[in-house]
Amino acid sequence: MRPQGSTGELASDWSLLERVVRKDEEALSALYDRYSGLVYSEAKRILRDTGAAEEILQDLFYQIWRTAERFDEARGSLGGWLLVAARNRAISRLRRKTGKTEELKENGVGLRVDLESRTAQNLLLEKVRGVMQELPEGQREAVELAYFEGMSHTEIAEKTGQPLGTIKTRIRSAMETLKRVLG
Repeated sequence: MRPQGSTGELASDWSLLERVVRKDEEALSALYDRYSGLVYSEAKRILRDTGAAEEILQDLFYQIWRTAERFDEARGSLGGWLLVAARNRAISRLRRKTGKTEELKENGVGLRVDLESRTAQNLLLEKVRGVMQELPEGQREAVELAYFEGMSHTEIAEKTGQPLGTIKTRIRSAMETLKRVLG
């Protein structure tokens, strides 16, 4: 059964979060059903470890259960927050595992898109793929290594043989393009 609002439409993330604040387990379950695949696949893609991805998924939804009142609709979408949080936790775990402890200082993209439906998710992914294809090769490669492989700027510079400053500039330029197109 799908949680519905007063007019019969699918309940919004924010109305579900309001119910989670009141410790409504069905509301949390609805959010889990809506976003668990997205969160899990992001963590698994980076970690390539099913168990670790499941732990991140559980941790994030437990955090929502404990701190739902802290989420602010004005700061962006819940789906965007979950994606970024899953990515950051996966990269942090990967770096702890490999002995790398440097902080994440990479640029981020704040998603201002409603990711409540699979259709919206698919449209956003298609838009991102299209923008990525239009980026210059060096920018695309740097972004893919940073965001899809979880590599640090230094690791990317070492792998590509490019100066660190060049890698940082390429990522910054690509992120500005993504923000402009997706923002």
